[in-house]
Parts: sequence; C-alpha cells; structure tokens
Amino acid sequence: MIPADLFPEIARADQRPALIFADGRTLSYADLNARTLRFAERLGRGEKRLVAISADVSEHVIVAYLGALRAGHAVAMLPPCDDRLWQEFLSAFRPDFTYRPADGRWRLVEESRPSQRQRQSDAPLHPDLALLLMTSGSSGLAKAVRLSYANLDANARAIAHYLELSPADRTALVLPLHYSYGLSVIHSHLVAGGSIFIPGVSVVSEDFARLLGESGCTNLSGVPYSYELMERTRFRSHEFKALRFMTVAGGRLAPQLIRRYRDHMRAKGGRFFVMYGQTEAAARIAFVPPESVGDNEERIGIAIPGGSLSLVGDDGHPLDRPEVAGELVYAGPNVMMGYGTDRADLQRGAEVAALKTGDIAMRDEDGFFRIVGRKSRFAKVAGLRIGFDIMEQVLAEKGIAAAVVGDDHGLQAYVTDAASADRALGTLVEASRLPASLVSVRARRELPRLASGKVDYTGLREEMLETRETRRAAAVSVLDAYVRVFYPRNVGRSDSFVSLGGDSLRFLQLTMELDRLGIALPEGWEQTAIAELDVGPHTARTDSAEVRALPTDLVLRAIAILLVVTHHEMLWPIPGGSGVMLLLVGFSLARFQSGHFLAGNFRHALRPAINVLIPYFLIVAAYGLAWRTVPWASVTLTGNFGYAEPERHEMLPYLYWFIEAYAQTLLVFLMVFAVPAVRRLARAHPFAFSLALLGLAVAARFSLPLLFGIGRRQIFTIYWGLHLGMFGWCAGLAGKTAQRIILTGVAAAVLGYLAFWETLWIGTTIKYLTIFAALLALLYLPRIHLPARLGRVVTLIAVSAFPTYLLHRFVPELLMPQAAAVLPAPLFHLLAISGGLALGVIANKIAADLRNLLGGIAIARGTGRRPVMAETV
Repeated sequence: MIPADLFPEIARADQRPALIFADGRTLSYADLNARTLRFAERLGRGEKRLVAISADVSEHVIVAYLGALRAGHAVAMLPPCDDRLWQEFLSAFRPDFTYRPADGRWRLVEESRPSQRQRQSDAPLHPDLALLLMTSGSSGLAKAVRLSYANLDANARAIAHYLELSPADRTALVLPLHYSYGLSVIHSHLVAGGSIFIPGVSVVSEDFARLLGESGCTNLSGVPYSYELMERTRFRSHEFKALRFMTVAGGRLAPQLIRRYRDHMRAKGGRFFVMYGQTEAAARIAFVPPESVGDNEERIGIAIPGGSLSLVGDDGHPLDRPEVAGELVYAGPNVMMGYGTDRADLQRGAEVAALKTGDIAMRDEDGFFRIVGRKSRFAKVAGLRIGFDIMEQVLAEKGIAAAVVGDDHGLQAYVTDAASADRALGTLVEASRLPASLVSVRARRELPRLASGKVDYTGLREEMLETRETRRAAAVSVLDAYVRVFYPRNVGRSDSFVSLGGDSLRFLQLTMELDRLGIALPEGWEQTAIAELDVGPHTARTDSAEVRALPTDLVLRAIAILLVVTHHEMLWPIPGGSGVMLLLVGFSLARFQSGHFLAGNFRHALRPAINVLIPYFLIVAAYGLAWRTVPWASVTLTGNFGYAEPERHEMLPYLYWFIEAYAQTLLVFLMVFAVPAVRRLARAHPFAFSLALLGLAVAARFSLPLLFGIGRRQIFTIYWGLHLGMFGWCAGLAGKTAQRIILTGVAAAVLGYLAFWETLWIGTTIKYLTIFAALLALLYLPRIHLPARLGRVVTLIAVSAFPTYLLHRFVPELLMPQAAAVLPAPLFHLLAISGGLALGVIANKIAADLRNLLGGIAIARGTGRRPVMAETV
C-alpha cells in the first residue's frame, strides 16, 4: 500500500528546518518525519482509506495531509468554513476519516458506515489515487478532481526545476490548502528540501511584510488578488534582503501590476514568474520565463518541464499556425486521473490523456501562448473558478430567477424581481465564497433573449462592462473611503456621514480621502447619502490646481493646534489655541451629533468619544506603568478639578485637561437632553434653546469660580470653558442671518468683557480676541481659499491635530531633554515645535494605515459594507 515516497527529503529526517512559524518555532525535517509517521499509524496501513481534511493553513493540517499520503491513503482537502460543501462531500464520497477542529481541538474521527449493503457496494479505492480537490465546472454540482501520486510528484519536480529551488529556499505560505496552487507550493519546496514559513497573518496585515523579511523567505507565491491587496499596504516599499523571486498564478494579473513587480524584482536582482495552471493538472501548466516578461504582458508563456501545450479548433483538429485562436490543450504527467462525483468514481484509474482547458488561446511567433477568452461559462475571480450556471442554479434553489455573467474582475447577476435583489446578493456571496466587493446584482424588467429563446449572455456581458466602466471611478471609490474611515461599522450606499455617527475626527479623515479621489463636496454633504455623492463625474486631484477651498473649521483646527504646540513650548503671550479647540468641539457636536442628541439617540451621539478616549487611556496606562501607580484622577477624567497633582502621580500632566473637559462637555449634553420634555423643547426651538444653554454656561463661568476656589487651576475646569463650547454649538445651529447677528452680539459682549475687563495680562486679551475671530469665521466664512500646496499642508496638520495634541510634549521632554543644555534656545524651540507636529503627523499616518488596512480587509471579506445596491433598469 505504501506508494513511492513523494517527499524523500522528509524521510532523510535531518535537522534542516521544514516548517517555520511566526512565533519562532521550527519543525525540522526529522520532526516532520516523526510527526507524519505517527499520524500515518493512527490511520492504519491496511485497506486504502479516504481521509477528508479541513484544509486550514496550519501545522496540524500539513502534518495530517503528509501523514495520510505517506500511509498510502487518499486525501480530500476541503475548505474549512464551507459547511454546505462538507455536507455534500460527506454524502457523496463517504470518507472513512475526517480530520477537523471540534470543541477547540483537532480531532481525527473514523466515520461510521451506514449499512452492510453499502459497504459491500464500495469497491476499493484505486491504488494510484492520492488527492481529491473540489472544483466546479460550467454547470452542475461541485465535483472532485482525482489526482494521483505521480501527478503530484511530476508537478512538484517540474516546478522545483524551473524555479531552481534548492534546500536554501524558503517560501511564505499565504495560499489556502484546499487550493491546488497552495498545495503545490508545499510540494515543490519539500521535494527540493526547502522550508516553508507560515506567517499566520493575511498579506494585508501590517505585520506581514515585517514577518516576511525577518523569516528570511527567498520567495513568495500569490494569486492576483494577493498582489492587489499587497499594493494597498505599500508592500514594494519594504526591503527583503533574501527575496529572490515571486510568482503569480490563479487568474489574470493586471498588466500594470505585472510590470510593477517585474521591474521591482529586477531592480532587486530577483525574478518575477507569471504562471498559469488548473486544478486538473495538479496546479501549474505554463509559465513565462522572467527574462521574457514584456511590457504588455498578456501571455501565459510556455509549458512547464515535461509537459506540452497545443491548440485545437472546434472540429478537434490541431491548429499549428501562429495567431490562430483555438482551445488550449495540455498534456503531461501531471494531468489528472479524471473527475469524480461520488465514492464509486474513486475506484477508476486514469482516464484523461490530455487536458482540454476550456480556455481559448493563441500562440505567437516566439511560441508563447496567451489566453484570449473562455470557452465555457466560468471565470477565475480572486483565484477561485466560478461557474456561472451553478450560480444560477443556487439562486433558482432560493426561488430567484436570474442570469449570471462575469469575468476575472467579478460576478454580475441580473434578476427580474427587484425585491429579490438583496437576497440574491447575499446568496451569491455565500455560494461563491467571493468578497462582497466582487459581486453585483441588478434588476431588469426582463432578461434579453436571442431568437432561439435563450438568454442573450453576450448582450448582458457587454452591459456589465459598460456599467462597470461608467461607475468604477465613482461608486466603488467613494464607498470604499467611507468604509475605511468608519470601520468597523457597516456602511451602505443609503448612509450619510451624519447617519453613521460621524464626528470631527472622521470629518477630517474623510475630507482628505475624498479630496484625494477628486470628489467635489457640495454644501451640506454631511447629510447627503453616499449614493447621491456618487452622481456626476469625478476628477482626480492634480498638483497643478492653484487654489483650494477648505472648510473653515478645518483651517481653524490647524491654526489651533499650531497655537497650542507653540504656546506650550514658548510660553509667549499667544494663548487661544485651546479655546478655539473648545469652540470647535461645540461646533462639531452641533453639525454631526445634534440630531442624535435631540432624538435621544445617545449611543450614536456619544460614539465619537471612543476615538478620543481610547488613545487617551492608552497614554494613561503608559504613565501608570512608568509611575508604577494608577493616576486615578486621570482615569476618572476629573483631574482638571484641582484636587490631584501630577507631581504626586495622582493625575497626568496638566496638558491633558482638554480631554477631561471634552468628556465632561459630552456628559453635560447627555444630562440636558436625557429629559424627553427638554428634547421636545429643543426640537421646537433649536436656536433659542441653544442660546438659553449658552446663557447658563456664561452664568456658570462667572459664578462658579466664586464658589470653588482652586486658584490658577480653575482655567482647566469645565465651568471655565463650557461657554466656549456652547458658542460653537450655537454657531453650528445658526442657519439664518438674524441668528448669526444675534450670536455675534452676544459673543462681542461676553468675549469682549473677558478680553478687556477681566483680563490680567495681554495673553488673556489675545486669547479671547482669537476665539472671537474664530467664531466670526465659523459664522460668516464657510470656506477659506488657500494655495493648493499650502492647503494640503493645512489639511495634513488639521487631520493630525488630535494625535499632535496628545504626543507633542513627548519630543522635548522625552526624546530630546539633553539637547536643551546643548542647543541654542531658538533652535531647541524650533526642533521641539516641528518635532511635535511631525510626531502627530506620523502617529496619524500609522492610525490611518491601520484604519485603511482593517477597512480593506472588511471590503475583501464583504463584512464592511454592501458595495453595490440593487438597481432597477
């Protein structure tokens, strides 16, 4: 029963590394040999058995897979999370063993057989059968590709030959193991005596590039979708000293990406392989030699060593002339034994001499092949072969009549019942296992028909391409920006910035994202549905634009943080930055959260606090660890009331009073609007009610300091600054000219008094005049026009304002304290100020990259949003 050993390097059982893990663990060839033999003993070495394995990318699965093969059994590698496919497989193929997780542990289960009669009907499995991989053809249920030991061995050695693999090579395994491409990566490296690194993270993870570099990987193999995701993470900007080649297969990679990675690898002295394959040939059929990868690469190249490619016409006769299209046929020792649809098929031997790929191809004068179309109705999307007919069948089982078309870029379904469109979308995502971003559904009054009465799929495909072209720049891009900014919230095209619970931080982030996309935002866009923002052409932003109109509050935020950072370093009489920030807090609450407060929807109203308080408490934790005590005043957000001292480690430095005041402002609004009668009054007379709140805040400002004498610490208290936030709140609700004039008069009286009558020094006068000027700008100047380059700098500073506020004092106090005694004072101040701003920008960039990464994953998995609405045409 024991076959010729597929992997003689394992049997050598030496101490070379075979499997390497992200946590630093290593499984040597000796360890792998012992582990696989132990698993083989668990299966027994008598009658050939079928073992179904949940093909997770893990140490358990690799050991089980290799152990089952070494014992001479047949293995079925099944998707780990596809319960429907598992049930179909168990019913049709009746495996003898299953190996999959249960109750948190991997369990090998010997399946019970239903009856003596059925056992008698099960003929022995064919002795050559090694591997079953599920695939779907152009129609019908999923079926198994039957691969022999010889198929696997021949393909592994051919790949190892043309990739020039050796024991010094190490690959990063990022492909699924129910996928023939992923298994071929394992096979080819093990026959060469190389090693396999299992990073345990996706290619979009911020840790992936670091792990790849630290592990010493010499190569990386991915599908086109892998490369598209890596582009989002700026993969090519990282240095990988050991990486000598990369490969792509599993579908068509965009020519521009081929050129990028070809040039990238050539610049590093490495190679980039473009490959073509099918499960029916144990993974790979053809490759383009790296030195032959051209500028307009559409080719799949030449046959792998030991194989041959040819073309046949519709009549089945060979086509020998160049540039003539025909069906691509492959012959070689890696061609499958055949298909199987049930247990009885597994007793049959090899039935396929040459593989008709179903792809229409041409051969050029140099002997290289290129794919020009599909013969049957399927496409490879994100590395998965999707049959359109089986997708229609799945929809029909749900009572949805539909026509499905598609290509390598995604699936498009057309339904005749608009009410079923959303249900069809969910069904297709589940059945195809594709990300929701690659599936679309449209509703039509009727499906187009040919004269024969058949559905006009050609017409529907042309319609799909036209629709995709007209919508690509708008709908997907705008929606993706929202998804990334609002991750992990679900985002749909009917949502708006306000309905999603947007706040000032997300406002700035989203403004920057949409500006990069060239989206011209109309007035009041915060209340506008995403679908409406997609209407009309979008022009990508160029650096040649002379002037940019920025929202006034964005410019004020940049000015405010500059004032704060400079004042904290220089202590010149230029205060006012924190006062403007309080003003902007109230203004942002009015713009984005007033509707939630007035509706009593406090969960949405208070959600923005999460973005502020999480980083704040991380800093509290850092101080607590450094001090080895808990600064309870800062933990309870009450340190600004003057009862604790940072010198005694009871609270953070006074710098962070603003966070405490912000949280207390939210608490005040919560208490005010918690009363239903108050909310009704506020909804009936919003501006007048806001003026009343302003009056109470002003009264608190003048009366409470007399009752609570805490000296100079009173400037940090909520009652000292609440009126500034209320001025901002009123400004955000002052929609009429008369309301703006009234508010201007009130502000002139209150802020003028504070600036000129209650002042103790020139800094106080400057502070309140600055706040008054900012308030006037919010009331009468909705946008500020700046030169384009200056506008981008201002936007960057504004977007980074919050992390700058949190971190800017770390530069002079932690990063360069010794420099104060060495550098001239002006230079030290300049470095401290610019360094504080730079640290804030860097921190914001890191946070944005993490946000985009998580949002990108959400898009890829289809969990972040429903990317395409059902449309009626």
